[in-house]
Amino acid sequence: MPIPVITIAQMREWEKATWAIGQTEAEVIRRVGKCVAGHALHLTRPDDLIVILAGKGHNGEDARCAQNHLAQRRVDLIDVKDPVAVSSKLETELSLRPALIIDGLFGIGINRPLSADWTRFIETVNQSGAKILAVDVPSGLNGDTGEPQGAAIRASVTLTVGAPKVGMLHESAWPFVGRLEVATEVGLVACPFKSELNWTLTEDFRDFPPPREVATHKGTYGHVGIIAGSTGYHGASVLAAHGAQRAQPGLITLYTQEGVYHPVASQLQAVMVSPWKPDTDFSHYSAILIGPGLAAAGLPSGVKKLAVDLWRNSSVPIIVDASALAWLPPGAVPENAVRLITPHPGEAARLLGSTSKEVQSDRLKSLRRLSERFGDTWVVLKGHETLIGRSRGDVFVNSSGNPHLAQGGSGDLLSGYLAGLLAQSALQEDPLKTIRYAVWQHGAAADRLQNTRPNWVIEDLAEELGRI
Repeated sequence: MPIPVITIAQMREWEKATWAIGQTEAEVIRRVGKCVAGHALHLTRPDDLIVILAGKGHNGEDARCAQNHLAQRRVDLIDVKDPVAVSSKLETELSLRPALIIDGLFGIGINRPLSADWTRFIETVNQSGAKILAVDVPSGLNGDTGEPQGAAIRASVTLTVGAPKVGMLHESAWPFVGRLEVATEVGLVACPFKSELNWTLTEDFRDFPPPREVATHKGTYGHVGIIAGSTGYHGASVLAAHGAQRAQPGLITLYTQEGVYHPVASQLQAVMVSPWKPDTDFSHYSAILIGPGLAAAGLPSGVKKLAVDLWRNSSVPIIVDASALAWLPPGAVPENAVRLITPHPGEAARLLGSTSKEVQSDRLKSLRRLSERFGDTWVVLKGHETLIGRSRGDVFVNSSGNPHLAQGGSGDLLSGYLAGLLAQSALQEDPLKTIRYAVWQHGAAADRLQNTRPNWVIEDLAEELGRI
């Protein structure tokens, strides 16, 4: 069931619905505390020092409950009612260089500017250099607007309760929220609200993709056609091909510019590679990717003409990325044909005739406008908390990935992976779930690499993709 992105008022109503069936606040707090402790253990190592900052509200109680589950860690608890009264104790604890600070100072109820004393206290915590795990919402951040109330904790990770709050997804909130995680199993009743914006959970992909039948063959799993690569950008086509391979379609054929045919073909074995020619027949493919590495000047005009023709007329999924996005014609596409574009904010801005700042200020609206402009196409609006959806219906926020995906070639790998999945007939039945899975898998692979090999490169991501 989708996890909606909700307002503070909706969260309060959800809590009331939970108390109405007899669930106790104490039990929910106990469960939240256990979830907080689990995240704290993941972020630290045995014998590390964890400092808990517990305020007087429910967030403070959540943080205090975590203390009971922090085995093999040194834990110091600071009860913070008056920031001035405990400022010297805070300085002493910070001088011990804690591995983690658990922020349980304020919850979602804060709606007025903090006093100067609280501002100084929070700034001292932020300047400590320690990792910070915020409970429910970073203290001082307005959960509806995403704006700090004078000051706010700059968390490394925020573990929000039940569902994300709308303000946490605003660009203004990102420096304070850090990585957003959701504690879903805390004893609340099923969420009584729906939202056009929904949060992706790992459990959404349980038993997906479906297992393959025994008596199948290459033809069962489709044939991907890729048009990619040009002088100076041939590596993008190789990465796109590797991404497609990780999805395990039956066959992959890559068409690249003649001048880079040899360096591209020499790096691929199972992928069939051919120089692109104007009379190439694309009628027998089950999905087609156009765009990675087609940025060189002097591309044959026929390449752009072919892209437009396939977009307007083909019945199979067409995935367009990178330079080819600029070639797309606005307007209708064949009914029920899968069309997918994967712009980053800069590319989205160019397609909309706006700026990256405008795109980022309202990413949901930007996604809707892009989809509507290009015939209700599916859109993967890349960036922090990538959005997946189209002009109507649910839009999903991807929950995986990290800033180290900001490397050249990352998007090429993703577009190839998307094409490889969408080429398979079984995965075309629910294109939204397939697209969401690809984006999540791409980010989750990067998360695993970051946890085990911090200096990883995109070639490593190509190896890890699909294993999560």
